Amino acid sequence: MLTLAEEIGLHGYQLSSRVRKAFLSLPEPAVVDLMRQVREESARRHLIYLRDGQEEVVGLFPLPLTALPDQLTYLHFVSLTIQNALKRLAELYFQDFAIREILRIPPEEEAWLLDCWGPSQRENNPIFGRLDAVIDFTSPMWKNSLRFMEPNMSGIGGLYLVPTAERVIADVILPQLKRQDDDLELSLPSDIRELLMQAIREHLEAIGRPARNICFVEAKYAGSGIDEQEDLARYFHDQYGLKVMHADPSELSLSGDEVIYGGDVVDLAYRDYTVADLLVLAAQGKDVSPMRALLKQNRVISSIAAELDQKSCWEVLTDAKITERHFSADERQIFRRHILWTRIISDRKTTTPDGRERSLLDFARQERETLVLKPNRAYGGEGVLIGSAATQDQWDAAIELALADSTNRWVIQQLATIPVNEFPVLGPDGRVHTEPFHVVMGFAPTQYGVAILGRASQKQVVNVAQRGGMCVLFTGRHAARLHGPAGK
Repeated sequence: MLTLAEEIGLHGYQLSSRVRKAFLSLPEPAVVDLMRQVREESARRHLIYLRDGQEEVVGLFPLPLTALPDQLTYLHFVSLTIQNALKRLAELYFQDFAIREILRIPPEEEAWLLDCWGPSQRENNPIFGRLDAVIDFTSPMWKNSLRFMEPNMSGIGGLYLVPTAERVIADVILPQLKRQDDDLELSLPSDIRELLMQAIREHLEAIGRPARNICFVEAKYAGSGIDEQEDLARYFHDQYGLKVMHADPSELSLSGDEVIYGGDVVDLAYRDYTVADLLVLAAQGKDVSPMRALLKQNRVISSIAAELDQKSCWEVLTDAKITERHFSADERQIFRRHILWTRIISDRKTTTPDGRERSLLDFARQERETLVLKPNRAYGGEGVLIGSAATQDQWDAAIELALADSTNRWVIQQLATIPVNEFPVLGPDGRVHTEPFHVVMGFAPTQYGVAILGRASQKQVVNVAQRGGMCVLFTGRHAARLHGPAGK
């Protein structure tokens, strides 16, 4: 007899197979034309990544991935549980020396955390983040395949790109799939922009500020990265009638207790800027006191708590001695099942994934093929070394370099099994063929839903910054109930 989870996984496989069959039944010239339309619509709707000042259209795979509503319900529950645990780390940072050592940040950044964390943040701590993870929705063991690789607690990319990519595929591809399979019903997941706006409105109400002027703060004049903030500001203005501004931190000013941009009071800021970045601006002689005031007044999403955003958050949540002190049995069960074992690399003893107390360095050297080495606070796939892709000498040398790095800390982490999906691609000969791609997800949970960013690459380090492509995920329902071997 199949378990309920296994039955759901097989239904997920059924749904995925129907979508793939519908797409692959299209004549090749029609597929080529659809791929051209997806590319043209991506460019027209500004799915753009800036690379050294040059605009690149983000690659978007035409074949959508699928999940069942029951799977998304479980995913929402798990990701929200983990995000709520992350929100507590700022308070625990001041209470528990072990946590403070794991999450240690430079003194200049810690001074901001100490100054800007107060009663308002304890009561209302807005974090709008993304949790990067892997999951295979088509496997009978889909629940066990859900493994979280790292947190992103602030300034997440894709707020405009993700829903726009979803709508490109919905407009161009879904009508063609429907013609091939009349009973196929697919729907869009939660819109990340709507989830963010709900978070903004709720936080403004909680702190007693009017919903008038929202400011998106980022490195406005940077020549690299996702180019989406102006599109996002325009969307919120058109949809909600709010005045949405787009500013570089250096363009803000203080007037008494109020922060001003372009003559208007900023009621709340959404930031794609860390304190570390602000300290760099300050060293260049720029005035960053307006951002500090906003953070201290709890008028920023994500809050100052997001300064603890680092891969070693997973060490806190996978160390049984720590989690037993601060988290419930139900939370600990989620952490054990779904968060990858992670440790700051150093010469010490620790509990390894098998529950034994061992030398961390001995374990790291001996278990190379099951581990990955990452810079603790970098992002965009920078500096990641997969043990199975390195020789033992290369791996040992990388560990020594990590230990000797006096500027940055590094983590060692269990290597996730990254699902592989086949996507149609256009070859140099102009013919369509399928190729395998590693797929990684990003989940942005709030109490109202979870938005999903899908990325695919033929490299095991999957990131748009590393020239990976985007893939979209739709929800649907299976056609018929499956039964166990006995037909019961």
